[in-house]
Amino acid sequence: MTDVYESLREKLQIISDEIADLAMSDIRNSIEEGHKKTSNIEKRLTRARRSIEKAIHLLETEPESDEFI
Repeated sequence: MTDVYESLREKLQIISDEIADLAMSDIRNSIEEGHKKTSNIEKRLTRARRSIEKAIHLLETEPESDEFI
């Protein structure tokens, strides 16, 4: 994999980690406030993080050919 793709993958991983931290913070706040369900914000953050992780996975796998690049 080229350095450009690896660099992009690393940046996406940092963003994914930051989103996970925000989601965990929201969960902690919900627990402290006595809520029994997670907030819509936490759900949206989790969905966003999963999407970024899918992108990371796509960048980790080697393409079968260079035609799409």
